[in-house]
Amino acid sequence: MKTLEIKGSFRTELGKKSSSQLRKSGNVPCVIYGKEQNIHFYTHENSFKNLIYTPDAHLVKLILEDKEFRVVLKDIQYHPVKDNILHIDFMEIFESKPVVINIPVKLSGDSIGVIAGGKLVIKRRNLKVKGLANNLPEHLSIDITNLKIHDSVKVGDLAYDNIELLDPKKLMVITIATSRVAQKTEGEATEAGGTAAV
Repeated sequence: MKTLEIKGSFRTELGKKSSSQLRKSGNVPCVIYGKEQNIHFYTHENSFKNLIYTPDAHLVKLILEDKEFRVVLKDIQYHPVKDNILHIDFMEIFESKPVVINIPVKLSGDSIGVIAGGKLVIKRRNLKVKGLANNLPEHLSIDITNLKIHDSVKVGDLAYDNIELLDPKKLMVITIATSRVAQKTEGEATEAGGTAAV
């Protein structure tokens, strides 16, 4: 998994008033949930563009003044109307301690079911995994080449080296649904088959 570097500053004051002032100046109040204590800091909202607006997951090398922390994104709070970032939570990570993180799903291949007229339906765009930071992938690759119409992929069908999938095994990730085009094609095939049988 790639590592992004973000620089910020420790917060000397906490509370709603302080947070409001930070946001007015284009900064985002943040917190690191650490092993021994929580660390409050802030940095400009532009610092998070490459972390948030990307299809891949990343580790973060967070530099706060003279200290350095290794963290992963835990949660983001957005403004309900303006959609700007209100607050971000990070989780400190350690080499010997497993991390729980959501990692995006990335599809590869052209489904034979979609080529036949089916519709690809993505039920889950991220899956929760557990593993050591050095073993975490940027995305979870799923090959859909052999999926036919009505086929699906569940969490229990997936497996990756050195990480554990935490979502329920019966949880649907992808399915190839029947579209009107596919139904018409199936119908024509059935009629053709019926005529041939006579």
